[in-house]
Amino acid sequence: MSMLLDGVRVLDLTNVLAGPYCAYQLALLGADVIKVESPGGGDLARQLGASPDLNKAHMGASFLAQNAGKRSVVLNLKAEADRDRFLDLVASADVLVENFRPGVMDRLGLGHASLKKVQPKLVYCAISGFGQTGPMRGNPAYDQIIQGLSGIMSITGTADTAPLRVGYPVADTLGGLVGAFAIAAALVRQKATGEGAFLDVSMLECTLSALGWPVSNYLIAGVEPEPMGNDNMTAAPSGAFRTGDGLLNIAANKQDQFVTLASLIGRPELAGDPRFAEREARKANRAALTALIEEALASRPAAEWEQLLNAAGVPAGRVLTIPQILAEPQVMQRNVTTRFEDVPGVDGQLTVVRGGFMVDGTAPLPKAPPPSLGEHMEDIFADLPSRNRPETVA
Repeated sequence: MSMLLDGVRVLDLTNVLAGPYCAYQLALLGADVIKVESPGGGDLARQLGASPDLNKAHMGASFLAQNAGKRSVVLNLKAEADRDRFLDLVASADVLVENFRPGVMDRLGLGHASLKKVQPKLVYCAISGFGQTGPMRGNPAYDQIIQGLSGIMSITGTADTAPLRVGYPVADTLGGLVGAFAIAAALVRQKATGEGAFLDVSMLECTLSALGWPVSNYLIAGVEPEPMGNDNMTAAPSGAFRTGDGLLNIAANKQDQFVTLASLIGRPELAGDPRFAEREARKANRAALTALIEEALASRPAAEWEQLLNAAGVPAGRVLTIPQILAEPQVMQRNVTTRFEDVPGVDGQLTVVRGGFMVDGTAPLPKAPPPSLGEHMEDIFADLPSRNRPETVA
């Protein structure tokens, strides 16, 4: 496979999740991603994760998850000699990604305005909680904070349990994905015109954008979103249903799908019942319909219903745990994960997850395991000559 970002050099100055996940997407596509880490520990994610041993080795599971395929150098950007080496790196780069609080890079004399004097075509991507402007720009922002502020928590759970946090760092992840998308778009212009860009990515705005349906229901229809648990507000029956063994998601969102579902579960009369005959009536009588469907589904396990319903064109899927889905043939056949041997600091094999797409029928996989702290200092700087830089950089 011809790597889509082959020849693109990315400087990754980020920590923990949103920024590293952004740069990981670029590494999967073949970019040369150089992780610029601080002395004394590097990326904080190196010390985060479920394995205390990995954390002590500065190869925490949280770090391993989104740093494969990158190279690592250690630089103290407050020290003059290291700043000079960093500027040499900038002169060789196409992209820089950072997720410091707004103003940190400027105070170091290494903000966008300064660095574009060193590399005019630089695509500079700043990922932050709230963006580079506005009254909240300086606030510290973690995924939990953004989930609460964005409204996600207010619509997660049931009326009795909300607000609830989504079970993974969704706001951080969205910030990383949007950052990678924006960088890829800026690289198209860079290639065509030689022009760089300053990309201001706000995790709060990324999350609000991804909340398109509930936000639009309020902005356009004047309906304030409410928590609905496992039910889909747009249709019924659409949600998670108890079966003879396990939960089953069913999305009979179309009229013909509901009629087919009623027949398959042995309750064809439901399609003619005035309470359920039309879409809006089913939504109004959701609880009664759910009870009748679950009564019928109790005759078989979720796995059997999944096969039966999908074969008939009714969307259905079991509710699985993470270990269960990772063992599914669909995931295995598509090479969603890849393994590395002999990774420094890691005992045994290391398995990581790739990106969510194929290129020309081939899965883009990281070309190397996650790096140990400063692992590539010699390799990178041996091949990197000093560049003539304007004296006005700082």
